Amino acid sequence: MLDFKDPWRARIAGALNQILREAGLEGTVEPGQLAAEIPPQSEFGDLGFPMFGFAKLLRKGPPQIAALVADVLAAQDSSGATPPAGAEKALGAYSAKGPYLNVFLDRAAAASSILSDALGSPDFGRPGTLAGSRVMVEFSSPNTNKPLHLGHLRNDALGESISRILAACGAEIRKVCIINDRGIHICKSMLAYSEHGEGRTPESEGVKSDRFVGDWYVRFSRDLKDEAEALAREKGLDKKEAEARAPSQVRARELLRSWEAGDAGTVKLWELMNGWAVKGMKETYARTGVSFDQYYFESQTYLLGKDEVLRGLEKGVFYRTGDGAVMVDLSAEKLDQKALLRKDGTSIYITQDIGTAIRRHQDWPFDRLVFVVGSEQQYHFQALFSILKKLGFPWAGNLYHLSYGMVNLPEGRMKSREGTVVDADDLIDSLRDDALAEIREKEREEAVGAPGEVAEKVALGALHYYLLQVSPQKDMLFDPKESLSFNGNTGPYLQYMGARISALLRKAAEAPGGSTAAPDYALLSGDAEWELLKAVAAYPGAVAESAAAMDPSRLAAYLYGLSRSFSRFYHDCPVLGADSPELARARLALSRAVERVLRDALYLVCIPFLEAM
Repeated sequence: MLDFKDPWRARIAGALNQILREAGLEGTVEPGQLAAEIPPQSEFGDLGFPMFGFAKLLRKGPPQIAALVADVLAAQDSSGATPPAGAEKALGAYSAKGPYLNVFLDRAAAASSILSDALGSPDFGRPGTLAGSRVMVEFSSPNTNKPLHLGHLRNDALGESISRILAACGAEIRKVCIINDRGIHICKSMLAYSEHGEGRTPESEGVKSDRFVGDWYVRFSRDLKDEAEALAREKGLDKKEAEARAPSQVRARELLRSWEAGDAGTVKLWELMNGWAVKGMKETYARTGVSFDQYYFESQTYLLGKDEVLRGLEKGVFYRTGDGAVMVDLSAEKLDQKALLRKDGTSIYITQDIGTAIRRHQDWPFDRLVFVVGSEQQYHFQALFSILKKLGFPWAGNLYHLSYGMVNLPEGRMKSREGTVVDADDLIDSLRDDALAEIREKEREEAVGAPGEVAEKVALGALHYYLLQVSPQKDMLFDPKESLSFNGNTGPYLQYMGARISALLRKAAEAPGGSTAAPDYALLSGDAEWELLKAVAAYPGAVAESAAAMDPSRLAAYLYGLSRSFSRFYHDCPVLGADSPELARARLALSRAVERVLRDALYLVCIPFLEAM
């Protein structure tokens, strides 16, 4: 109820200030000091204003203050006094209930205001809280030794959704992806292919190109496991030492040295396999509705931070150890001593991230940079942000780690090297096939028009909603069967509500003799209608809250509440069969407002809107 809180804050603050003056007490209450809550039960009103925070100022108990405020407001109403500035739209009734001043909004006036905005304003649902800001969002960060998997899908859904939500709040967004295309893991796939590939290609094998590369990584890992187990038996070595000395591991390290030395043959193989991997990943991004404004590649950025670290060393920000390594002392930040350059002068991962962050600000000066990365990297980002602050970059205080938990399947944790990772495309294919089977079982092929396309969109809706409905920080279990349910808190349920509204609006458009008269919103006074109106009015606030918290799950929860309210309205309030044409027009207008909000909000959480399913 964002549109109605501020007028009532102004009016109640005016009443509190009058009480202060009459009691001869010092102090002033500003409207912004008043918290506005939604009462847990509708009989308590539409808004509740707790008085706890004013007990010390007024030297009275919160219930006494609430009663006094109600008396002052009643006296103002009976006298016809001019309301305080900003309180002109504070229409409705009020009553003191314990420590709360509860407000019952004027339903007719509120309905007109809500639907005029929701249907007439192009900016409805665009709170403007981030207008003028520039936000860069980094997400996905895949490796080119394997295809995108379920873990990437959660990362991608979070990154794409939060980018859309921040943009809805007025921010200028730049989405970036760093592709980790160098290192020993890349060389493992290269080695297995060079030794066993025999010229095969994704096309010759009929395999998606990133999956083709990932299969060679699994092949290497299996060969390494066999070699390490044999060495452990023969030499009595532990697992770690046996893997380090295994012939395949030795050859992979040699291949990495050849790449770093610029060996032509090695670089050519690296370009071929990375090209396959990146091509396949971009196909998955397009399939899932994920896009980027710029790609960065680790092979082009991993040396960027070295000069910056050396400059920090000259300034005394960092220090050199006896063996020549460069370190930073982060004990004041309650972290640790952190290495930035090895004793041989080579860079490590955080060195690269220092340089990449600086390069990004040079490329596109941002007000905020959001890193969407798993929670296991929390220490890394705490250290990175602290180091950039020590180096004196003023924007370093505006870096944010959107940390998220692990996602697993009911079968347990996935492992890339053992080939137990669920590829993103395989998972979506499975969800799509199950959705298509449901469409066919219900004989809905003709009704939906393009069953395969609809099934794909249902699959994406099921997947993205399931991944986003949980707070990012929490670990989660992805249950494919549960995600596809058309009942309960799921993506397909929300899509079904959209299809139901669309069918209703189509039927209304096809009805003969429709009136062009403006709807009378004052007719929408029933409880189910009022509940739905309040849900529509809450949309801009839900978008703003999700952006402020960097948490799409809050918008997902709003969507489920809106859909449940519409379901109740649809059941209790006949639309086309209303008691009068005037009431039918008003209820149709409310349905159109819900359709607009639902379509827009689904987009923000990466769920395709379906007009038939």
